[in-house]
Amino acid sequence: MTAVLDTLVAVRRTAMDLLARREHGRVELTRKLRQRGALPEMIDTALDRLTEEGLLSESRYLESFVSYRARSGYGPLRIREELSQRGLQRNDIELALRESGINWHEQLEDTWRRKFAGHLPIDMRERAKQGRFLAYRGFSMEMINRLFSGRGMDD
Repeated sequence: MTAVLDTLVAVRRTAMDLLARREHGRVELTRKLRQRGALPEMIDTALDRLTEEGLLSESRYLESFVSYRARSGYGPLRIREELSQRGLQRNDIELALRESGINWHEQLEDTWRRKFAGHLPIDMRERAKQGRFLAYRGFSMEMINRLFSGRGMDD
């Protein structure tokens, strides 16, 4: 049975424990606190205070998430979708992706080289296989086609 977080101090302590492990978005943190039995009105009060104190920051969470997922070989389309599913605002997501400083073409090439050892597809079947993998990872078909044709993103 889940212990009920029935005091503001208990809710705050639990939220801070979660934030100490990694950045969280407000929606994600709210969900985790609810799962632990916190009362909704206490969650809002605790999270408002943590935001005022700078301990809970959506922009820091977005920056951290984009960076982590990009390092894991994911592209902007997949990252955008994952952040949307986590309840973040579309404008904030777009800003975080733009300000990340990530060169998505280099990211695509790196992911492709790690998976396919830099071997361009030799036939349509292999092209489809590589394309599906890269699209699943969150890269646009335009970027993938440029990679396969040997054209850079500046062309």
